[in-house]
Amino acid sequence: MPPTRGTLLVVDDHLEMARVLADQLGDAGYTVLIAGSGAEAIASFKKGVVDLVLSDLRMQDVDGFDVLDAVKAQDPDVPVLLMTAFGAIDSAIAAIKKGAFHYLTKPFQLDEVLVYVERALADRRLRDENRALRLLAAERAPVTRLGLRGMVGRSPAMVQLAQLVERVAAAQAPVLLRGESGTGKELVARAIHVEGPRRERPFVAINCTALPETLLESELFGHVRGAFTGATAARRGLFVEADGGTLLLDEIGDMAPALQAKLLRALEEGEVRAVGADGVRRVDVRVIAATHVDLEARVKEGRFRADLFYRLNVVPVTVPPLRERLDDVPILAAHFLERARQRNPGSPVRALSDELVATLMRHDWPGNVRELENLVERLVIVGGRETLDETDLLTLAPAMAAQATPLDQAKTRLVPLRQLERDYIGWVIGQCGGNKTRAAEILGIDVSTIHRKERGDK
Repeated sequence: MPPTRGTLLVVDDHLEMARVLADQLGDAGYTVLIAGSGAEAIASFKKGVVDLVLSDLRMQDVDGFDVLDAVKAQDPDVPVLLMTAFGAIDSAIAAIKKGAFHYLTKPFQLDEVLVYVERALADRRLRDENRALRLLAAERAPVTRLGLRGMVGRSPAMVQLAQLVERVAAAQAPVLLRGESGTGKELVARAIHVEGPRRERPFVAINCTALPETLLESELFGHVRGAFTGATAARRGLFVEADGGTLLLDEIGDMAPALQAKLLRALEEGEVRAVGADGVRRVDVRVIAATHVDLEARVKEGRFRADLFYRLNVVPVTVPPLRERLDDVPILAAHFLERARQRNPGSPVRALSDELVATLMRHDWPGNVRELENLVERLVIVGGRETLDETDLLTLAPAMAAQATPLDQAKTRLVPLRQLERDYIGWVIGQCGGNKTRAAEILGIDVSTIHRKERGDK
């Protein structure tokens, strides 16, 4: 099952309405919890990890303001969206003053809710990254300049990436960030922005897969009042919000073809036209695009415009997967441990044993840095001891803990050399999905040698 985009808590004493909204948010990729009262919501929030709370304002006994106060008291960084059928301006002002991220008046469109949910979660990510900056700046050990902006690491691959970021940051040309999901492309984009001359201007990010085409167009370029159903007020759009600064278009490979043409015009002409507007507006924005897909292949398939690809690919930057910089796993694990402890102050976990960290370094991390961060968070939440070891990892992630190679196992038990050789050959074959020809290439031997070893011949 693919990972979700976050865990949301929907609170409404009209349970049927809560379920409808939860189903729609679930279809959008979120994990959604439901509470039928303010008291139930507060109790649910204290039990688990919730990324955002969407609460009705008017409820019996414990209302939305009480929920907001309880959430902010436990974790000030969790955004709260309040919704109500009573759209009084004084209630809206009071909600914002108390710390609500936004105020939604019923009835509302799901697209509107999705926009503010995405923005609120992006705002929280930024707050987390800022906290990481403060933690990293306090470390005595030297780290790369890129690390001081959230990309933690001292491996050669990260040092090389940091040097490239410094050179790229001074330019004004578009940047295309390429790398697998979870490698930290958005953090690299922020580093390019902070290191460059636009650092005092806005950095704005949007995930191109998060919104449908029509809503994404409005988000990027803005709209005038009455441009479409629900457009009760004009909106500037992210290009205008990022004027003078940097705009990150994450997962650009999933953008619809019609919208690609409008983006190309914005890049080439430096101007945008809001949906429903007669005129254009000039903007000065440095665009950084990010993708985990093969854009060249999509160009050949006709799914991505070749002219837009060449316009974006002026400065290509590849973010390495975690498996290519395993030396960074210990410092990343320590960094995520500190962050997870701050989000879960009641956890007894204070450290990971050296053996556990060594096991983490043997994992191939298909989910990259995000997978490591999620695992450490899980260990902190569920772990019941001050220092966790491989026993805890075996309980929480048995598949990972079982990945020790025969060479690793030989460090803890004495085996004959012939058995070790046979075990290692078998392990390599398993890593190659049973392909003995490929295994032989990796081992530097003939396939016939593998067959002979399997029979036990010398």
